[in-house]
Amino acid sequence: MVAIQIRDVPDELRDALARDAQARGQSLQAYLLALLQRQADAAHNAEFLRTWQPPQIDYAWNDDNIVIDLIEQQRRERDERTLGGVPPKTS
Repeated sequence: MVAIQIRDVPDELRDALARDAQARGQSLQAYLLALLQRQADAAHNAEFLRTWQPPQIDYAWNDDNIVIDLIEQQRRERDERTLGGVPPKTS
């Protein structure tokens, strides 16, 4: 691990950060490390979102029945998992 030092921090800023750390039951060091980690995570997520390309999926089906069949299949599988093979009630 490396040590990071920040010079010329105004007393008011240091005091405000120390109060926030104390309110969370953390040392100032632990609090600042958590802040830096959240910032790094946010930067990583922002970079991912900037560069992410959604997968190319071909939705150009000519037969609407394919979609209906897929929905019915997924519903049957869901019912099997949740109902344990008990057929759903029909009206």
